[in-house]
Amino acid sequence: MRVWVRIFSFCMAMALLLGGCAVSNPPPVVDLYGKSSRSQPVTSGSHKVARGETLYSIAWRYGWDYKSLARANGIKAPYTIYPGQVIRFSSRAAPAPKARPRSTASSSKPAAKPAVKPVAKPAPPPAPKVVSNVRWRWPTEGELVQRFSAGGGPRGIAIAGRRGASVVAAADGTVVYKGVGLTGYGKLLIIKHNDRWLSAYAHNDDLLVKEGEQVKSGQKIATMGSSGTFRTQLHFEIRRDGQPVDPLPLLPKKP
Repeated sequence: MRVWVRIFSFCMAMALLLGGCAVSNPPPVVDLYGKSSRSQPVTSGSHKVARGETLYSIAWRYGWDYKSLARANGIKAPYTIYPGQVIRFSSRAAPAPKARPRSTASSSKPAAKPAVKPVAKPAPPPAPKVVSNVRWRWPTEGELVQRFSAGGGPRGIAIAGRRGASVVAAADGTVVYKGVGLTGYGKLLIIKHNDRWLSAYAHNDDLLVKEGEQVKSGQKIATMGSSGTFRTQLHFEIRRDGQPVDPLPLLPKKP
């Protein structure tokens, strides 16, 4: 009996010791499905920059607008950060909700009436749709298998297809992140379109562009894969001022 008491006492002491060494209140990691123990953006704790991370990827991970996160940490354009640098999330510096833009959508000029084509030929791709000065287009062809959810569900849409299918830029912009540093996204690209709009392309097989490269709408930037997921698909997100928005109203309607 005494032996069991001693073993129990030893186990309790070790548990208390290990518990005292744990990090207190680390900021939660937010995945692409929006699962988090707190509402976004994260407004407490800090993040230590790892090799390959950019301010854009850190802001994306914790639900911040990259400009607000830069201001909160005294980082100026072009927003260069270094491995080992500590990025802090302060509730006092959390980005305030921005006013809704005066015009959320404006249609592009009507396209000319298409000529009659043989039934055997595939329908032409939908014309790009202009929203807030960004001309959006579909990033790949395939079946829509997952929709955006504002209630803590998917933060974007998923398009199923074949491995190696082309993934293209949804609009003109600059590649601001290329890597595998965001859990659940696999091989990921993030493109900055202007000061308000970013788009992300996840689960790719091959990444065909580099950080800092300027890309054109429709330019091939990756090939579809299954990195970080269970099936071959493209996970596609659009964010305005750091917050996820439903891509479908921004994309042109498919024929």
